[in-house]
Amino acid sequence: MKHKKIIRALTLVLALTLVCCVPAFAAGDVASAVESTWKDAAAQIKTVVDNVVFPALDMILAIAFFTKLAMAYFDYRKHGQFEWTGPVILFACLVFTLTAPLYIWGIIGI
Repeated sequence: MKHKKIIRALTLVLALTLVCCVPAFAAGDVASAVESTWKDAAAQIKTVVDNVVFPALDMILAIAFFTKLAMAYFDYRKHGQFEWTGPVILFACLVFTLTAPLYIWGIIGI
C-alpha cells in the first residue's frame, strides 16, 4: 500500500513536470548573436576596467606598499635589521598593475 502511494506521487510529479516544461529551441545562429554581444560589451568592459578597476588596485597597493615600507623602517629602528621582502613584493605588484593596461588587452585579445 505504501509503495503504491509513492509510485502515484512520483507519477503525478512526472506528469506535472512534463506538462509544465516546454522545450526551448534557438531560432537562428546563437553563436553569432553571442559574439556580436561580446564585441559590443568588450569596449565597455575595457573602459570600466581601465578607469575603475586598475586605479582602485593601484591605490590599494600603493597604500599597502607605503604602510609596509614605514613598518619595515620602524622595525629597522627597533631591531637594526631592514626586512626588504614585503616592500619589494608590494612594489613589484604595484608596477605590474600600473603597467597592466598597456599590454593586458593584447593578451586577452580585446
